[in-house]
Amino acid sequence: MRSADLRKKYIEFFKARGHAEIPSAPLVPENDPTTLFTSSGMQPLIPYLLGQKHPLGKRLVNSQRSFRAADIDEVGDNRHTTFFEMLGNWSLGDYFKKEQLPWIWEFLIKELGLPKEKLFVSVLDTDKESAAIWKHLGVVEDHIYSYGVEKNWWSRSGEPKNMPAGEPGGPDSEVFFDFQKPMHEGCHPNCDCGRFMEIANSVFMQYQKMPDGSLKELPQKNVDFGGGLERLLAAVNNTPDIFKTDLFLPMIHTVETISGKKYADSARSMQIISDHIKGAVMMIDAGVMPSNKTQGYILRRLIRRALMHGRKLNFSAIETLVPAVEKIYQSTYLQAAEILKQESLRFSKTLEKGLSEIEKIPVLDGKIAFTLYETYGFPWEMTVEIANEKGQIVDRRQFEEEFTKHQDLSRTAAKGMFKGGLADNSEQTTRLHTAHHLLLAALQKVVDPAIRQRGSNITGERLRMDFNFSRKVTPEELHKVEKLVNEKIKEDLKVERSEMPREEAQKVGAQMEFGHKYPDRVSVYFVGPRDHYFSAEFCGGPHVTHTGELGTFKILKEESAGSGIRRIYAVV
Repeated sequence: MRSADLRKKYIEFFKARGHAEIPSAPLVPENDPTTLFTSSGMQPLIPYLLGQKHPLGKRLVNSQRSFRAADIDEVGDNRHTTFFEMLGNWSLGDYFKKEQLPWIWEFLIKELGLPKEKLFVSVLDTDKESAAIWKHLGVVEDHIYSYGVEKNWWSRSGEPKNMPAGEPGGPDSEVFFDFQKPMHEGCHPNCDCGRFMEIANSVFMQYQKMPDGSLKELPQKNVDFGGGLERLLAAVNNTPDIFKTDLFLPMIHTVETISGKKYADSARSMQIISDHIKGAVMMIDAGVMPSNKTQGYILRRLIRRALMHGRKLNFSAIETLVPAVEKIYQSTYLQAAEILKQESLRFSKTLEKGLSEIEKIPVLDGKIAFTLYETYGFPWEMTVEIANEKGQIVDRRQFEEEFTKHQDLSRTAAKGMFKGGLADNSEQTTRLHTAHHLLLAALQKVVDPAIRQRGSNITGERLRMDFNFSRKVTPEELHKVEKLVNEKIKEDLKVERSEMPREEAQKVGAQMEFGHKYPDRVSVYFVGPRDHYFSAEFCGGPHVTHTGELGTFKILKEESAGSGIRRIYAVV
């Protein structure tokens, strides 16, 4: 079975059971300061899981494109990836366990044709109801396993003790596929030996962590299901290696052809290269550019780790993998090949400096290994190669301690630095949001019509806009942009929202946010009359009703925000 067929089967199965299909949320979250990337299907739905009404109802389904930065160092086996698709269905206070588990069983057995004898399930040790449902469905008792909260509880932060106040979570029930490899002593479905692969997880999200540390029942009982497309596809095709499915094979074949190496002999490096470059392409498509901060840092790290493994295979032309990614997803990724090529050239210069520097170091230890990793992009594996040549042993634990310290600092910095979109819905933030629309339109009219927004952050104090542009915007251009915005404010243009089909909005020229996936009907804000507007953007608001409410617009600063990306700060 091909991935497109599996994805379609899943969506149609749940649509036939009253679920509305929702689009995949952006890979870079718009209004979530707690994380750099969308890492699960439930992440954009948290307000609705907590009780807010969803406009499409109580039953939802989608395929969510996701990225988990924490899994970078896990890639290099048969199942771990950074970028993946999560097939999801949700009940927002509608159905619960007795409907969800039979549906999942039906989908796996009847729709996908998986043999019952190869499926195992797990439940929380206190969840007798789910265990009873599985038995009623015909799952034999020795295929039902019970675990504690460390295995069968799901929240974005893990088990209950790790959940922050306000976070929703609940017990889950997982389904595992048995590839029937030789079983080692102590093997069980939830171990990581490679015999079993988790393919489905139904979370019964019915609790919320309270400030005092207790768990409180939510007003509504929710179902949050996630099934990795890559893993389900591996199970359907009975291959324990997700990299041998059509979601990766075009990339693997490209690496084999150019390098002259075989996957069987260089599996780990080819897995890392194909996963990391796919993830990099998707991040670039979402508007991320290589840099040394936050999302851009993760992108740079992916590219450089792929290049390091490419060195082992004499494969450096990572940009040649972009057509393979386009073939897999039937999409076009216009900027990706050039950005990958430029980052590859940049890294080769950095690498030369690093190799020169390492020759000066008499003894390599864990701290130095991390410094090499952080400064020059050296993976742990390469430092150990070099250390072996010197007859030295590098302390892995020391390296990991330094890495953990760095992660903690990065998380702290990210919380303060990146909060996408609007900080709040206050009057001043709303004024700046409308000014943001005027600024984008003015940049296109004065500087370059090809300019597109690549990110924003709007607080009550100022607006910040990132946009694609290859050079510094001159002071003269900035003055003209500022002047044009103020002219439109003085004209007191009407700001009006209109809901319309996405295709119609595109025809009238409404601006779309780069990398954002929009539903069939969209909200568009027009500044000025619709037949000759000054600005039109896909947007959910809030905005002022007339531009005259904005006051005086002033650009504070223009600077680089990464390769090919500029940033403007402004106030009203």
